[in-house]
Amino acid sequence: MNDESRNKMGTPTPEEVREQVERTRDELGQTVEALAGKADVKAQAAEKTAAVKEQAAAATAQIREKTMYAAETVKNRTPDVVQEKTAQAATQVRESAAQAGQFVMDRTPEPLLEKADRAGRAARANRTPLLAGGALLIAFLLIRRGRGRNK
Repeated sequence: MNDESRNKMGTPTPEEVREQVERTRDELGQTVEALAGKADVKAQAAEKTAAVKEQAAAATAQIREKTMYAAETVKNRTPDVVQEKTAQAATQVRESAAQAGQFVMDRTPEPLLEKADRAGRAARANRTPLLAGGALLIAFLLIRRGRGRNK
């Protein structure tokens, strides 16, 4: 409000009062929306969960990329003779593991095998929460590790 728009008694005109009321309503509406956003714990939790999932996905991709690079570097620097012997040893280990697994299966009581089978099916059925929990754990550990270096 400027002095020119005031009437002779120094009070605002009705139009100025209307404009002031409208501005006040707009400001109040924005304030209420901001407060409602801060009070919406569920939405805040969802936002933080999405941010953590995004960080975990980025960290996982970065780890996968670095692991692949390291494996490729080691493979390129390893002589062919060593690679062949390693492949033979890996085959032997796989065969021994299969034999050991069969031995354990033959000697394990049937009720225990059934319980293990049920646990495996439950884990496969709930894969998403298990993976999300693992990703959150990895993200937490990476963040904690990063903060430890900054100190």
